[in-house]
Amino acid sequence: MTEPEPESMAAEPVAKRPRGRTTLLIAAAAVLGIAGGTAVGYDIQVGRAPTALPALSQPDLAYPAKALPPGKAPDPLPASQDHRVRTDGDLRKLLVDRPAGWSDDGSAPGTGNGWLRPDVYARSFKEEGSMYEYFLESDVRRIAVAAWKRGQYRTAQIELVQFGSSTFQGAKEHAEGQLGYMPGFEIGAGNSGDAIKGSGNGRYFLYKVERKPGYLPSYQARATVYRGDIVADIHLYDTVPISKKDIRTLAERQLERL
Repeated sequence: MTEPEPESMAAEPVAKRPRGRTTLLIAAAAVLGIAGGTAVGYDIQVGRAPTALPALSQPDLAYPAKALPPGKAPDPLPASQDHRVRTDGDLRKLLVDRPAGWSDDGSAPGTGNGWLRPDVYARSFKEEGSMYEYFLESDVRRIAVAAWKRGQYRTAQIELVQFGSSTFQGAKEHAEGQLGYMPGFEIGAGNSGDAIKGSGNGRYFLYKVERKPGYLPSYQARATVYRGDIVADIHLYDTVPISKKDIRTLAERQLERL
């Protein structure tokens, strides 16, 4: 037989607090408070006079506040350190000197005066039309060219392609676009090439030999690098193998000029 629970331990009924009316009153008060505050703030703001905006030109913000006295202004950078002084002059003077044992190749396009038109430069690419359009859209400024020959078949050609953008974005995009397709076999060298020492962005490549019945074998090497707003594009051609040293040395010498 089960014993009854002691009275001190028996559960007592608890009255539930009505919630609906209290919650509704609090919500209504909050809405009225927000609406009233917004109305009062708007009324105060409307009654105020408009605050004048500061002048767009504030000479007090100039630095330094006063012009430096004579003799205290810093000297201009020498031409060897001022990029604009070097590249805004005659671009042809930044072409690497002709190596010993080579002679000028007057049959190459643009070698008459050392300048190459963008449309002529575009002809050296497979997609001539699209490349010409790209050069115009990328703000090509000018192209300097040099071409040499040695012996019966070895030739070299260097183009310095300068872009007009002060951000150097045009040169960067063009160089990276050329380097991007070089590992491919269809129009590239079919390999990843080697880095040009000290460039940080340039590479040189040896192409696979091309052989056609009735023709001498064709060997080719290429180097591409950019500095600031200038891309250097270097090509070597021959009917005998071209060594990595040949294209690397020429690329490094051109990079020093830039």
